[in-house]
Amino acid sequence: MNTNRFETFFDAIIAIIITVLVLKLSQPAAPTVPAFLALNARFITYAICYLALFIIWYDNHNLFQVVEEINNTVLIIYAIQMFAISLLPYFATWVALNVNSIAAETMFGIDFLAILILYVLSIYAVYRADPYNCGISKNNFRKIYCYIPIIIVLIGIFNKLYSLYSRNICLHSDCTDLLAFLFKTSKT
Repeated sequence: MNTNRFETFFDAIIAIIITVLVLKLSQPAAPTVPAFLALNARFITYAICYLALFIIWYDNHNLFQVVEEINNTVLIIYAIQMFAISLLPYFATWVALNVNSIAAETMFGIDFLAILILYVLSIYAVYRADPYNCGISKNNFRKIYCYIPIIIVLIGIFNKLYSLYSRNICLHSDCTDLLAFLFKTSKT
């Protein structure tokens, strides 16, 4: 498959998701600076999501400048990645409205982790689809910098969960809701 149509489709998906993210931002309760600053969690969450989406878009733009053809494996990986990216507005709103929620923070982190892992898999799939392309081989996609964001997100998720379980703080209903969701167990 030619990459022009696919790249246009991917760009449109990213643009729509950024639009949904910005539409989820609420207006301040009053036209004052303190009212605006009260929305800091929502703006920080939006900034994190926007930055991640921009980096993904920019890297894909540079990648598809040298790639001419992709196969079905690349399409499937990108479809799953776009699904995970499309969940960002939902989890961003959830974590912005519930800043201290363990479930919201964990699911936001898991979504980011899925996006990052699928991003690395998509790079490898593009490389495997066209291994003799000189432009791809010049860009060494097997560098460690691809894995640093994944390691940071994993450390954050495990640090949060470890600190909860090591201090026996996991008696809060929010934590049992998360465990029930992740492991399909009943609440105690």
